[in-house]
Amino acid sequence: MTDIDIEQYKITKEPFYQAQSNEVELYAAAYEARLPVMVKGPTGCGKSRFIEYMAWKLGKPLITVACNEDMTASDLVGRYLLDANGTRWLDGPLTTATRIGAICYLDEIVEARQDTTVVIHPLTDHRRTLPLDKKGELIDAHPDFQIVISYNPGYQSMMKDLKQSTKQRFTGLDFEYPDSKVEAEIVVKESGVSAELATKLVKIAHTARHLKGHGLAEGISTRLLVYAATLINKGIGEKDACRMALVRPITDDKDIRDTLYHAIDGVFS
Repeated sequence: MTDIDIEQYKITKEPFYQAQSNEVELYAAAYEARLPVMVKGPTGCGKSRFIEYMAWKLGKPLITVACNEDMTASDLVGRYLLDANGTRWLDGPLTTATRIGAICYLDEIVEARQDTTVVIHPLTDHRRTLPLDKKGELIDAHPDFQIVISYNPGYQSMMKDLKQSTKQRFTGLDFEYPDSKVEAEIVVKESGVSAELATKLVKIAHTARHLKGHGLAEGISTRLLVYAATLINKGIGEKDACRMALVRPITDDKDIRDTLYHAIDGVFS
């Protein structure tokens, strides 16, 4: 194996993250004990940003994997590749993280097939090992290695959920959208708009979130509020920016759209 440049996986600039409760202290304690962590919450509420912030705060490399239904175990651990000299082994992201002592963040873990996710099991208990069956190698995890997973419980189904045998290997943190004041502060910080405008955008988001389960699968995320604010900062009209960033991405239902358009018109009348 060639030497790995650990610095390429380190976050050098502090990511902006606004704590909602004591999640920073809880995660830091879990990392100190090298406990696996599960982060749950709705789309765009800051889960990934939180993990980036904690990696920066702890000064540890971070390797992020965006899980999908086509991801195989080989995509995580590695595979043999053909080259001019025959075959060579290429580590996957999980294996790289295990070797160098990175935080390995599996984003939206439920999107991966269950026969893929079982490969993380030996890394989440007292063994802290990763077997590379195809290579005939057993890797002892670096002392600094930690595994973190995230998913959105709102999208759970019988076909897309974690097995109890996986869930009970992790500690857990629940995330929700921030309260109105904190969320407005985040929008201000991320986009540079005024506090007054940010407060209006948050008000629209709350209207949409009340429709979750009543025509909407998911409410307007904090991320989309930042998008809307950014468009407004670029000179787009407030109502047009909100329709583009807050409504059209989340629903094609005419009645729901009309309801949200009406809310936007009311806030920006």
